[in-house]
Amino acid sequence: MRRWLTRAGVELHLGAKVSGLDGEGRLAVETAAGPLALAADKILVTVGRRPLTEGWGLEEMALDRAGPFVKVDDQCKTAMRGVWAIGDLVGEPMLAHKAMAQGAMVAEIIAGQHRHFDPAAVAAIVFTEPEIVVAGMLPEEAAAADIDAAISVFPFAASGRALTLEAGAGGGFVRIVSRRDDQRILGIQAVGQQIAELAGEFAHALAMGAVLDDVAHTIHVHPTLGEAFGEAALLGLGHALHL
Repeated sequence: MRRWLTRAGVELHLGAKVSGLDGEGRLAVETAAGPLALAADKILVTVGRRPLTEGWGLEEMALDRAGPFVKVDDQCKTAMRGVWAIGDLVGEPMLAHKAMAQGAMVAEIIAGQHRHFDPAAVAAIVFTEPEIVVAGMLPEEAAAADIDAAISVFPFAASGRALTLEAGAGGGFVRIVSRRDDQRILGIQAVGQQIAELAGEFAHALAMGAVLDDVAHTIHVHPTLGEAFGEAALLGLGHALHL
């Protein structure tokens, strides 16, 4: 992503902190290399979100909280009997498709079915150029959980479909994080043109508890970007076809 932005003329200042405006109306930024004064026509501030819980009567209800969020179990049940909470109100991942899935699940539970919600299978997408997909664990998260994880990365430069889309030279990739002992897939990340269309396949693999062999020996249609997912799994097994 950094290479993409740099080629597009975007200057990045990572690990920086905005302190306000200086005396000449410029944006004052503190960086490790020293202060910066940046002239700007528009300033976009994206510092996170919080649930709008005030004014709805939640304060009068016997609901447990997890910080600013309503605390729920894996069925979205709150501490008050007969009350469920879903979506952004219950915390990350704060995504529309998660909220819709939780809403459908709660309706089915009320109708008598036995369901539970697993947030690990929820994919998140950044619809930028290039697109970014994250599902399941990142390598850093696996390491923090003391999991001995293997990482396999298949580049778009070796994908026939990416080359036809003129997306092979941009540094795009599909990466799989898996357990080293049983090859269970823990997470999938991808960056590249049109990669968002693979989010469903990534989430499906995680939801089904797939191992590398399951994905590697699923026949992916040629030429499609989905082949990169199969190739990443093959690479994790030690025998990628096109690297």
